[in-house]
Amino acid sequence: QVQLEESGGGLVQAGGSLRLSCAASGRTFSSYVMGWFRQAPGKERELVAGFSWSGAVAFYADSVKGRFTISRETAENTVYLQMNSLKPEDTAVYYCAARSISSSDFNYWGQGTQVTVSS
Repeated sequence: QVQLEESGGGLVQAGGSLRLSCAASGRTFSSYVMGWFRQAPGKERELVAGFSWSGAVAFYADSVKGRFTISRETAENTVYLQMNSLKPEDTAVYYCAARSISSSDFNYWGQGTQVTVSS
């Protein structure tokens, strides 16, 4: 059973930084795609960043390019999202998600962590 647990959210002023962590367990993730999603109140959930664990080719939403960086610590099965130059519009619940390379949908989700950016 795949389990994903996020941590690292909080309250930060605009221009500040946060690093989110996602501890993954229950599977060997070398054939998985990992992603960070976010959902703000009244808005649809959006994919912020993602990568294929084996190839580590990263994807970023246009809204976060140049400010957010996704990375992994393979030995610890942990995925990170470094968020710099945060803006109030980055305020959302951030979710870690995983899917196998053969799947088109992310079917494993963490519980989410709140990020609030004050102006």
